[in-house]
Amino acid sequence: MAAPLKEMFNRPFFEQLARETAEVAPGVDRTVLLAQLLEGNEGRELNARMRHASTCLRHHLPADFRTAVDLLKQVVPRMPRNYTALLFPDLVGLYGLQDPAFSLSALKYFTAFGSAEFAVREFLRKDVMGTLQVMRTWAEDRNEHVRRLASEGCRPRLPWSFRLDAIIHDPTLTTPILAQLRADDSPYVRRSVANHLNDLSKDHPEHMLGLLRDWGLGHPHTEWIAKHACRTLIKAGDKHALELFAFDAAAKVHIQAFDLVSRQIQRGGTLEFSFTVVSQAHVHQQLVVDYAIHYRKASGRTSRKVFKLKEASLAPGASLSIAKRQRMVDLSTRKHFAGEHLVEVLVNGKVLAQAAFVLAAN
Repeated sequence: MAAPLKEMFNRPFFEQLARETAEVAPGVDRTVLLAQLLEGNEGRELNARMRHASTCLRHHLPADFRTAVDLLKQVVPRMPRNYTALLFPDLVGLYGLQDPAFSLSALKYFTAFGSAEFAVREFLRKDVMGTLQVMRTWAEDRNEHVRRLASEGCRPRLPWSFRLDAIIHDPTLTTPILAQLRADDSPYVRRSVANHLNDLSKDHPEHMLGLLRDWGLGHPHTEWIAKHACRTLIKAGDKHALELFAFDAAAKVHIQAFDLVSRQIQRGGTLEFSFTVVSQAHVHQQLVVDYAIHYRKASGRTSRKVFKLKEASLAPGASLSIAKRQRMVDLSTRKHFAGEHLVEVLVNGKVLAQAAFVLAAN
């Protein structure tokens, strides 16, 4: 299993950070800074490690905020370009709210080295309209990292961050940004736009679908965004989302030979199943085939998670055989608990077959 993300904020990283900071800021005592960065680090989780590093840096850098940030702009190119790079925007979000114009410009610079999606939300929370005005200019930037920040930073339900209630209440606030990026050349940007739209679909599905209809699906980049944006609605069998892509909400199919290789699986083992989708229609049908697992939680209740399987055009009377394997291993986002689980097969959002299996305690 991969090391936890928090282990990126480890001793070698902090040694490099202290060394590079001392080189650009002669008044910084490298040894003292390193000692403070490491103090209590083992007992902290991911974002607590980052926040502690931000406060340590701010304590050692010049008191003038702009001078401190200008020094960090010299440090960041020398540091790793991974999750640890979020440290620099974090400092800006923590200490720069009283100087928004300068701070937002700094976030635009720092985002190219990692991402400033979490830090910019502090400015959106304080002044949503003023910050969105700046972010609209970012949507036209030549740098894909800056364009991606324009969309990702104002997602109403960005994971690992607080909700942006103003945008949840009025989803039209981000429409100019999304419209600008609706056919972006960068897959990195397009995925963010799709995720932003998917966020909107959870509170305002008709608004989100209306945007997609207005844009049209003639451009392949826009079509990809639209399909990825509608994934939650399609998995839920939303009629209007299915119709947007010519998926029939009342598909005429049935499931044959749904079979689990084993009805009892050890934690860390593999769930294996197969089935056949058989057309009962006299015309071609556009199908999206998914599966869902009802995971057992620590409380004994279950939580349903839908996974994509396949999209297909099925001819009249034709059949489609599908097999799937999924490891039942713990992830940072999901823990597995012993007990009965349920797996379902969905076609165009409707459950057409299901079977139970038991996840055994090791």
